Amino acid sequence: MNALFVFFLLIYLMTLITNLLIFFLVLTDYNLHNPMYFFLANLAILDMSYPSVTAPRMLFDLVTKSRSISIPACIAQVFFYVSFICSELFLLSAMSYDRYIAICHPLHYKLIMSWTVCTRMASSVWVGGCSVSLVHTLLLLRLSFCRTSSIHNFFCDLPHLYQITCTDPFINMVVIFLSGASAGLGAFLMTFLPYVYIFSTIIRIRSKTGKRKAFSTCSSHLTVVSIFYGSLIFIYLFPSSSNMVSLYKLFSVTSALINPLLNPLIYSLRNKDLMEALLRSYYHLKLIQASF
Repeated sequence: MNALFVFFLLIYLMTLITNLLIFFLVLTDYNLHNPMYFFLANLAILDMSYPSVTAPRMLFDLVTKSRSISIPACIAQVFFYVSFICSELFLLSAMSYDRYIAICHPLHYKLIMSWTVCTRMASSVWVGGCSVSLVHTLLLLRLSFCRTSSIHNFFCDLPHLYQITCTDPFINMVVIFLSGASAGLGAFLMTFLPYVYIFSTIIRIRSKTGKRKAFSTCSSHLTVVSIFYGSLIFIYLFPSSSNMVSLYKLFSVTSALINPLLNPLIYSLRNKDLMEALLRSYYHLKLIQASF
């Protein structure tokens, strides 16, 4: 059996299992019913969603040795992939804001981060990601593509389709630049700027225990954000060349498959509440089995 097929299949299954476990714990454990874990549950859904756009087709191609995909299927893959990626971009900003309020304004946290506010923020994240992706997808429909061209990657993405179009993609490139300058840069600033205030607040905490606790609640999120943005910056901001095809593929696969697996591992290993919730669920299942 193809070694790449086995590797990608294991990665994909582990991604689904770990993220589904986090979603299940947040959904069923009352102690995790707060804004931080509400956003974490949304992150788990996204981390199951966008690998599911690319991995099944990738695995199918590895098994059948197929190297072709129709233009409509490619555009559909681009729509869902960009939609989920943009949604995660916005969600990481919302999670940064949540950590900022929790650490810099703890006395007003429950008032500011009410469930109404959280659900509106989450809805805006999903609608925003879908809207950005829809604009790019509609603009793709105006292009004609050279059917004999090949994409040097495991799945379809905007930069790849622009490379094989027979139509001038100037308007598409302008729109992707403007959306990157507005939505992308806005999300970037809203993700990282709160940490300037967060770290300045942590430094002023006198208790070492308080500092450690405050930092531990942010370190997982900051690690996830750094890996996510690092992959996207290389893929979309660095110009691709024939000399960097293999490296480009590596970062694309990392962004599409590895990152969604790392996120739940980072959060679960660094989060005491999640580990305790996992143990409670385990003992609860043991009691149910014992009763039968």
